[in-house]
Amino acid sequence: MAGDEKKETIASTDEEETKTNENGEEEDSINNGQQEEEPTTSDDSEADIESDREDQAENNNETMIKELKEKITHLEAEYEKTYDRMLRIQAEFDNYKKRTQREKAAERKYRSQDLATQLLPALDNFERALAIEATEETKSILEGISMVYEQIKEALKSEGIEEIEAVGKEFDPNLHHAVMQVEDEDQASNTVIEVLQKGYQLKDRVIRPAMVKVNK
Repeated sequence: MAGDEKKETIASTDEEETKTNENGEEEDSINNGQQEEEPTTSDDSEADIESDREDQAENNNETMIKELKEKITHLEAEYEKTYDRMLRIQAEFDNYKKRTQREKAAERKYRSQDLATQLLPALDNFERALAIEATEETKSILEGISMVYEQIKEALKSEGIEEIEAVGKEFDPNLHHAVMQVEDEDQASNTVIEVLQKGYQLKDRVIRPAMVKVNK
């Protein structure tokens, strides 16, 4: 009896060890399976994250490129507008500069006009005085007047102020002012035959046209 119980006890112990080993093997198998599955799950997750990052970076790059293109388009438009404005300002400045140069040149060229205009009546009076017939009493006076008259004419001539030629010339409305008309068969038609008041011009500008008598 005692031997049978001992055998049963040993058999029971063997069964428990077998179960324990089986349970241990099952647990090891489960643990090994979990350990094998975990790396696979981690790799997939990292790949997804990396893919998302790449997509996000690509989207960011596209957005940045779009914004840069818009800025470039805006800057190009501003450049064109600024360049056109600069060209207009440059053209206006060039015109102003040329106009100023012309005005200064004209001022230098005709600077004596006002003086000549004031002196012409004095010349007329000198000519009237010299037209008087000289006598013994007035001869020396007229000679002095003639000298002053010639000096004034030379001074005006040095400034480009000269008498307008008229007698024997064809009537020119730009140079002559006709106040009388006569009929003279010995003279050509539309010819100045007498000067009633001398005219003067400063270079190419008429200061005072000559008052003339013209043949029809």
